Amino acid sequence: MSQKQKIQMTIVYDNNHFDEKLNTDWGFSCFIKGLEKSILFDTGSNGQILLSNMEKLRIRPDKIDLVLLSHTHRDHTGGLDALLRENSKIDVWVPEFFSSSFKNSIKKRGAVIKEVEKFQKICDNAYTTGVISGWIKEQSLMLDTDKGLIVITGCAHPRITNIIATAKKLLKKDIYMVFGGFHLAGFEKGELKAILGKFIELGIKKVGPCHCSGDDARDFFAKEYKENFIKIGVGKEIRIQ
Repeated sequence: MSQKQKIQMTIVYDNNHFDEKLNTDWGFSCFIKGLEKSILFDTGSNGQILLSNMEKLRIRPDKIDLVLLSHTHRDHTGGLDALLRENSKIDVWVPEFFSSSFKNSIKKRGAVIKEVEKFQKICDNAYTTGVISGWIKEQSLMLDTDKGLIVITGCAHPRITNIIATAKKLLKKDIYMVFGGFHLAGFEKGELKAILGKFIELGIKKVGPCHCSGDDARDFFAKEYKENFIKIGVGKEIRIQ
């Protein structure tokens, strides 16, 4: 990656506040620009909210090249149909286990389906982890930047520690930042300490748990990571340059 290249990641959908002008709702979506292709990772629950937030953030549907869906839950896929009504010239990357009816609904909109099973390159400096097994199977997005890897998770159902260890092993590079849903709501302090230990062991510099991470886990990571904690909510922009 060129040192002059700039990457901007914007949280378009989340159940945590950041920009009060935007609507919060249960779900997650993140828009990434500055790479070879612009990527929308997940689409939240509600298409009307997704498109409204995008408009307020000045993210045009026709500027999205591809959508990557982490897993089948509606709070990550629910906005897709509304988006495809605005722009059907999108490649939609879905885990191969998605239902035939879901895949067919995408094809009927005129979009191109890319079925994902294993780790692969999406475009220059962007990769999918491939489907990671767990309680619920899921894929995550990896960005290769000058500062190190950035891992973006949907819900981390296969466990956040498993995802980040897998990401580091796949690309054999240090992880600079991890953000997205960590699925830690209801975890005890001892469990959170063990997870934090894995983050430290893997040398992760910055963290931004949101969506399904739970307030206790967010507070715990904020206390431990201090200035390297990223407070994430809908409208938050993260720039790498």
